[in-house]
Amino acid sequence: MTSTLSPSDTAIHEARPPFRASQQLADNLQQIHVDLIDLHLVGKQLHWNVVGKNFRDTHLVLDEVVDAAREFSDTVAERMRAIYITPDGRAATVAAKSSLPAVPSEEVDTAETVDLITAALYATAGTARRIHDEVDGEDPTSADILHTVLERLEQLAWMIDSENRIANRSIPRPIHE
Repeated sequence: MTSTLSPSDTAIHEARPPFRASQQLADNLQQIHVDLIDLHLVGKQLHWNVVGKNFRDTHLVLDEVVDAAREFSDTVAERMRAIYITPDGRAATVAAKSSLPAVPSEEVDTAETVDLITAALYATAGTARRIHDEVDGEDPTSADILHTVLERLEQLAWMIDSENRIANRSIPRPIHE
């Protein structure tokens, strides 16, 4: 018969990391983690229900958003674990804590889909910008992740939003020299 060790039979393991997160850093990274998970869900909801002109392009670009959000949420969660934070990506947590606007459950026209996903992208980027300075003050490595998130999400928002823009009349207006 094989015997197994119970946790009380083993020696205590003690790691001595050079850095451990504060509660404030944990809360900030948890918020961006939740918003990225919700961005993935919002993107899929719209992807499944978009209809209308430019359907195929809109449908495909939503998959780009979903892929980016999934990758970034995983990167943030793994960073959290590396600095001894337990990420919480459960559905109930995401539903309760997300700062993204809700999207419809029924079919959505492509033009409205563009506006909805752009709003979700900007809401997520807004979270990253809001928490950035506090994160950077405590952990520049985590802030570097936020930079990557911001760069891609704001790029996607600009590209997708351009579908509905009217040259030199939409707001915000471009800055000219």
